[in-house]
Amino acid sequence: MENKKITIGIFVDSYFPMIDGVVMVVHNYAKRLADKANVIVFAPRFGKPFDDSKFAFKVVRSKSFQIPFIDYRAPLPKMDKQFQKELKESNLDIVHIHSGFAIGNQGAEYAREHNIPVIATLHSQHKRDILERTHSKLITKVIMGSLIKVLSKTDKCFAVNEKMADLYVEYGLKNKPGVLTNATELKLCEDFDKIASLKEKHQIKDEKILIFVGRIDKTKNIHFTVEVLRKLKELKFNYRMLIIGGGPYMKKLVKQIKKYELEEYVILTGRIYEREDIAAYYRMANLMIFPSTYDASSLVQIEAASQKTPTIFAKNSITSSTITPDVNGYEAELDVDIFARKIISVLEDNKKHLEVAQNAYDQIYTHWDKKVEDIYDFYLELIEEKKRS
Repeated sequence: MENKKITIGIFVDSYFPMIDGVVMVVHNYAKRLADKANVIVFAPRFGKPFDDSKFAFKVVRSKSFQIPFIDYRAPLPKMDKQFQKELKESNLDIVHIHSGFAIGNQGAEYAREHNIPVIATLHSQHKRDILERTHSKLITKVIMGSLIKVLSKTDKCFAVNEKMADLYVEYGLKNKPGVLTNATELKLCEDFDKIASLKEKHQIKDEKILIFVGRIDKTKNIHFTVEVLRKLKELKFNYRMLIIGGGPYMKKLVKQIKKYELEEYVILTGRIYEREDIAAYYRMANLMIFPSTYDASSLVQIEAASQKTPTIFAKNSITSSTITPDVNGYEAELDVDIFARKIISVLEDNKKHLEVAQNAYDQIYTHWDKKVEDIYDFYLELIEEKKRS
């Protein structure tokens, strides 16, 4: 195509200051694509002010309202005249939606009206999400029907792994989505002085180090994780558990830790924003604990793999489909005793565990630079195809 910068519209229903996996995926796309193209992120406002001017790309915000009882806001793009004006004047060459609702739907409509390509990335188990929040099969059916209608009109859909692709076919999508896995910007930490300093800070000596990084939320199965930690204590396994993050379940988590007298075993760091520090924590750990059945493809498993730290998942969970069990990661039944004993068995076989750790690094870890190069080339191909059609 012509040697000029294309303009890419990225549409998402949550963005900074909200932080979750989808936000981080979108941000990593946007900041790297901005080196090659004009990038506009269309996203909701989130109550408190946030300085978008620090980004190397434009952010167009829509009105939104707080959803009761959860820390998410629902966008109202069609009720926002300024948002509509900026969208109309954006002169996009391609649209990439990361949601089929609200703002994502606006992106899809814009693409159809202007005869430009639109692609979608499917991050979440939407049917489960909607049913859990509405407790209504009828409402869930109606909303899912609307979502599938939007996705069916895109030029290409991507899921974050094969199981998610299959799930959307079950939801009613006729064409199975392709797979576009996530990545991380972390690079292997070789600062062993920093790692030694962290061990000293947390008074860790020769214990096996377990880690969880992410939102402290019941969707992450944190309650189950603590039950497993309690079992490890009963089995007299010598460990320390690092829990890095914050969220709505924190008070209950602290209460549960105290109830089981795990204060000497569990270290709560709170949120850590420095990425080099996060890398050092992962590198220090022996095993990432991630028994969530909610996540589709968690970024943290890729982050952990970037530091040669494999992850143990709940068996048959969607996010576990990214690994080959006992080759580049582990899985176990969602049974406290079975899960705990699996942790002990893998960490007691040090030679095998080191092989799995290296395989996680070689096979699971992908850097965002490479991933975005590939997606940018795909954008260019789609734009040319659309022009010829």
